[in-house]
Amino acid sequence: MQNNTISTLFIGQNFIKLSSVDSTNNFLKQCLANSEPLTEGTVIMADEQFAGRGQLNSKWLSETGKNLTFSLYLKPHFLPAMHQFYLNIAISNGINRALRDAFGINATIKWPNDIYYENKKIGGVLIENILSGHHIKHSIIGIGLNINQSIFQEELKTKASSLQLILQQRVNILQVLNEICKHIEVEYLKLRSNKLELLTTDYLAHLFKYKLPSLFRINGEEKLGTIVGINEQGNLMLNLDDKISVFGFKELEFIID
Repeated sequence: MQNNTISTLFIGQNFIKLSSVDSTNNFLKQCLANSEPLTEGTVIMADEQFAGRGQLNSKWLSETGKNLTFSLYLKPHFLPAMHQFYLNIAISNGINRALRDAFGINATIKWPNDIYYENKKIGGVLIENILSGHHIKHSIIGIGLNINQSIFQEELKTKASSLQLILQQRVNILQVLNEICKHIEVEYLKLRSNKLELLTTDYLAHLFKYKLPSLFRINGEEKLGTIVGINEQGNLMLNLDDKISVFGFKELEFIID
């Protein structure tokens, strides 16, 4: 259905709201598998995801009706597969800027694309790209953000937070969706215009622990290192003992106090 409350050119203009689904990413993939016509910028939002996923099949836990869980459909045909991490950068920048500009939350991006406030996670992104040759054919972008959840499971109490806990007031979930869609659209149009250096500069400016000596767990050992950048493939560049080492997803773990 059309949603005229989201003030964008195309992201979120086709808006489908579900009460419950296994995963909004799975729902979008099923639509594509059934050859259903989907316009670029389609947003699928659910009050409940009973099988939400994070990076590399980790579980995304969200209290029903209190948080923002949605998927976005994009067609970045212009983006070479070897540069697909720039889509992660654009999406993460958009979420981060929405939280900063609209809600005054000094959020950061924990590599590769988790959203943090201070040392606690408040959101995450899961991007699934379908390739055609050397370019991206479709992108399904799952986004989860803790909004009004104030109680977390025991193992997450020191690791997770929400907008309500940060702002000390309830937050309108659809307002957050509107702001995120607006800001993602701005960043995506930068990507479409090949403004890769600008996108990367913004990403690094708000990167969690960037240029700060920090502890990491690498091959089971705790090591002190400093994040100095990311490469075009999205790998993390870390200064360890005055030598630059490069790490892919899940090849190192942040040790957070």
